[in-house]
Amino acid sequence: MRELYREVILDHNKSPRNYRKLENADTMVEGFNPLCGDQYTVYLKFEGDVIADITFEGSGCAISKASASVMSTVLKGKTKKEAEKFFEKFHKLITGELKPGEHIETLGKLSAFSGVCEFPSRVKCAGLAWHTARAAVEGDDKKPVSTE
Repeated sequence: MRELYREVILDHNKSPRNYRKLENADTMVEGFNPLCGDQYTVYLKFEGDVIADITFEGSGCAISKASASVMSTVLKGKTKKEAEKFFEKFHKLITGELKPGEHIETLGKLSAFSGVCEFPSRVKCAGLAWHTARAAVEGDDKKPVSTE
């Protein structure tokens, strides 16, 4: 699992997927992690209740960028309800509430982030884009998201 963790983090940090501003986005939310300086903007485009496109831009550590990248690939094409289930599972995964290997069939590459729970200071890094995207899915784009 540690090797998968390293491989996924390095790959998605070096070549982040969906890393761009999304023109004509339906919603956009900014997120900040004041503890380490990570900051991302998440853009969403909907077709009805489905996330037709999701992108992000900004800067941060390798864990936050890789998490945002994997998140964007996982949530694209999902309904708002399905996205909410992924938010909940991912949060439980990075905080150690899910046992390693639990729900691996539904989490796929996200399971590589299970090791984050061993580094409590990195939980907010891995969760930043997710909290930001959750606010965007819920339509709460009035204020920036902070991991404080």
